[in-house]
Amino acid sequence: MIVTLIVACEVGFWILLAGGLGLRYLARMPRAGAAVLLLEPLLEVVLLIVTAIDLRNGAEASTKHGIAAVYIGFSVGLGHSTIKWVDQRVAHRFAGGPPPVKPPRYGRARAVHEWRTAGKWILAASVALALLQAAIWYVGGSGDTSSLRGWQSSMLMLIGINVVIALSYTLWPKRAPSSSDGSRV
Repeated sequence: MIVTLIVACEVGFWILLAGGLGLRYLARMPRAGAAVLLLEPLLEVVLLIVTAIDLRNGAEASTKHGIAAVYIGFSVGLGHSTIKWVDQRVAHRFAGGPPPVKPPRYGRARAVHEWRTAGKWILAASVALALLQAAIWYVGGSGDTSSLRGWQSSMLMLIGINVVIALSYTLWPKRAPSSSDGSRV
C-alpha cells in the first residue's frame, strides 16, 4: 500500500503541477493556478499520515517506509525549485515570458550557485533523516529498523557528496575561457 501511495503522490505532483500551470498560463487564471499548486504539500501530508498509521498498525519498518520518508524530504527540499524550474519554462513557451535563467558557468558566481543547490539537497536529506529517525523512535526496540538506518546512511552520504561538489567549485573555480586577444570572454 505504501509503495502505491508513493507512486500516486508522484503522479499527483505532476498532475497538480500541470493543472496549476495550465490554469495560470493557458486559462489565464493565475490565482486558481496558484491555489492548485498550493495543494501539492497535502500529498506529502497524506503520505506521512498513512505511513505512520501503517507503522502504528504493526507493519515492520521496511524499505518502503524509508522511501516514503525520503520522498517527503525531497519534496520539501526540492519541490519548490522543481515547480519554479518548470514554471519558468512554461511561462517562456506559452506565455511569452523571458527565457529561463541559466546558472552561472564560471568563478565565484558558479560556486555560490553550487552551494545553493547543495543547500536544497542537504535540506531534503536532513528532512528525510529526521523523518527516518522519528520512524525509528516510533517503532522503538520492538521491531527491526535496519532498513531505515540504511536509508539514513544513504542520506548522510548524499549530504557529503553535495558538500564535496560545492566545495570543489569553491576551491577550484572554473575559469572563463580566454579569447584570442588575451582578454576573458
